[in-house]
Amino acid sequence: MRRRDWHRVTRGGYVRSNADPTALDLTRRLAAWQVALPPDAAFTHVTAAAVLGWWLPRLPEPVPVFVQVPMRRRVRRPGVRLLRTDAPRPPLLVDGLRIASAPDVLLACALDLGALDLDVVVDSALRSGISRGTVEECARERRRGAVALRAALTRADPRSESPWETALRRFHEVVDAPVVPQHRVEHEGRFVARGDLWIAGTRTLQEYDGAVHRTPRQQEKDLRRERRLNEAGWVRNGYTSRDLVNRPLTVLQDVDRALGRPTDPARLDAWAVLLRESCTTPAGRSRLAQRWPGPNPEQLDS
Repeated sequence: MRRRDWHRVTRGGYVRSNADPTALDLTRRLAAWQVALPPDAAFTHVTAAAVLGWWLPRLPEPVPVFVQVPMRRRVRRPGVRLLRTDAPRPPLLVDGLRIASAPDVLLACALDLGALDLDVVVDSALRSGISRGTVEECARERRRGAVALRAALTRADPRSESPWETALRRFHEVVDAPVVPQHRVEHEGRFVARGDLWIAGTRTLQEYDGAVHRTPRQQEKDLRRERRLNEAGWVRNGYTSRDLVNRPLTVLQDVDRALGRPTDPARLDAWAVLLRESCTTPAGRSRLAQRWPGPNPEQLDS
């Protein structure tokens, strides 16, 4: 194991690779961790969410390896954050890795993540095909994280197609602007466009414009689409993540213009609270980093 092509991930867990150990993919690193963990341990929380391909916020570094074990199990290993439960559901097997059940993973995420970050994770989980009913059943249990997960489920909408689209929808909800996701616009019986969010009762679409919209080819498509919307009498407003985080007043002004109401900056107070508690801001990442002190392991009962 001391040879150059073996990299130590944890005590007793190694990965064979000629590459930079920091560049190793998540699955291979977790496979090495799994060798060093008890056979009844399963990855959970944001560790499992990453394996499952769910959306995650920008997390503070370093991120612990989250592991779920039965209540009486003890694991003392630097870099592991242990969540113990007296009723773990049967784990999944994903790429050879033992992953806690999806409801257990969401409950674990609800322990630490702010409301906005949790909304993103829950939307992604439901969008991936996880049954809402199964998650609701789990959220009714008397376990830590259940209250936050129940609240997130009341806000969840699997129609979101990206993390920032979820954030844009939540912005409109907290400023009291009714929106409908993935609205189909038609004009004179013909399809015009499908919009991220429609401000109900208006002819305005609110959309998140990510990096993909900056490519020349996509810009051409977007311009043609916008012309079709204009010809049909619709207004399209596009926003970036910076608009939502650093310039929310401009977004609110567009919303108020569409609804024909005066702009009241106090409507942004609730949004400011969500941002402060989320990983979209340095304050939110700092809050989460304080909950994940390392490298010493910490054991939690769920």
